[in-house]
Amino acid sequence: MNKHKFIQERRPHWKRFEALLENASRKSISKLPTKEISNYSQLLREVSHDLATIRSRGWGQDLISYLNDLVARGHNLFYSAPPANLAGVYHYLAFEFPRLFRANMGYFLTACLLFFLPLGISWCVVQNNPSLASRVIPAEMMSQFDQMYGEDSSLSTESEESAEEGQESDESEELPLGNYGDQRALMAGFYINHNVGIALKCFALGILLGIGTVYTLLFNGIYLGAVSGYIISQGNGDRFLSFVISHGSFELTAIAVAGGAGLMLGNALIHPGQRTRFQSLQVRGLEAVQIAGGAAVMLVIAAFIEAFWSPSDDIPSSVKYIVGSGLWLIVFIYLGFAGLQSNSQLKPVGNKRQDSAAETDLNRERQA
Repeated sequence: MNKHKFIQERRPHWKRFEALLENASRKSISKLPTKEISNYSQLLREVSHDLATIRSRGWGQDLISYLNDLVARGHNLFYSAPPANLAGVYHYLAFEFPRLFRANMGYFLTACLLFFLPLGISWCVVQNNPSLASRVIPAEMMSQFDQMYGEDSSLSTESEESAEEGQESDESEELPLGNYGDQRALMAGFYINHNVGIALKCFALGILLGIGTVYTLLFNGIYLGAVSGYIISQGNGDRFLSFVISHGSFELTAIAVAGGAGLMLGNALIHPGQRTRFQSLQVRGLEAVQIAGGAAVMLVIAAFIEAFWSPSDDIPSSVKYIVGSGLWLIVFIYLGFAGLQSNSQLKPVGNKRQDSAAETDLNRERQA
C-alpha cells in the first residue's frame, strides 16, 4: 500500500478519534458511555499503529507530528494520573520531575547560559571595579549590604529582611518578632514568597514568546552578580559566601530550572509544528508546569535553609562551606540521576514517551 492510499483509507479513523478526543477533553473520560470508551481505546491503538507504520516507512514529518500529537493527547487523557496523594507527591519528586527535567535538558542549559553567564560577568566586572555597582544597585541597597555583611554587624533578622526588601525596609522593622524560632519561621515564609515569586516570573513570562523569561533571567543574573561582586570588593567575601553557599545550591539552580520551563512555553508558541498554538501549549505546557512545580519545591527547601541554617552565627564558616558544597553535589546528583533505576515505570507525558507507547501497541498487534 502506498502513502496516498494509506492516508485516504486511514484519515476517517484519525478524524473520528480526533472528534472523540475533543469530546472526552470537555469532561472526564470516565463519564463517557461505555461504548465510547471502548471506541476510544480501540482508536488509540489504531492511531498508535498508524504512527509506527508511517514512521517506519518515512512518509513525512508533518504526518508523523500530526499523529504523534493525537497519540500524545489520547494517551495523556486515557492514562491521566489519579488524584494526588502523598505517595504520588513522593513519586513525582523522586522520579517524574528529575526525568522530565533531563528530557528537556536543552532548555535548562539555555536558561543557565542566560542566567549564570551575566551573573559571572557582572560579578567579575563589579568586583574589579566597585564604582560600577551603583549603575545596577541603588545606593540605599549598597549601604544595607555593607551593614549586613560588615565586620561589626550580624545577620540579624532585621538586616536580612531589609536587604531583601529594599524599599520596604521601614515596614519590616515594624514586624512583630517573637523568639528565635518565630523569627526564623517568619523569614522562611518571606523567602518562600520572595524566591518562588522570582521563579514564577521566569516561568509564567514564557507565555510572552519566551521574551519575558529571557529578560527576567538576564536581569536577575546581572543584579545578583553585581551584588556579589560589590560585597566581596568591600572585604566581606567570607561572610557573604558562607551565607549563600548552602541555600544557593537549591535557589540558583531552581531559578534556572524555572527559566527553562518558561522557555519551553515560549518555544511551544513559536514552533507549534502541525498543532495549533493552543494545542501546542496543552502538550508542551503540561511538561513545563510539571518542571516549574519541581523548581518551586526546590525553592521552598532553599527558603528553609536560608532562614534556619545560613544566617546562624553559631556555625563556623568552614562547616557551612563543607555542607554547602555537599548540597551542590546533592542537587547535581538528584537532577542528573534520580529515577534512572526504574525507567520501565515511567508514565507517558511527552512525545518521546508517547512514541514508546505507540511502539508497545505495535508490538502487541504484531504478536496478536
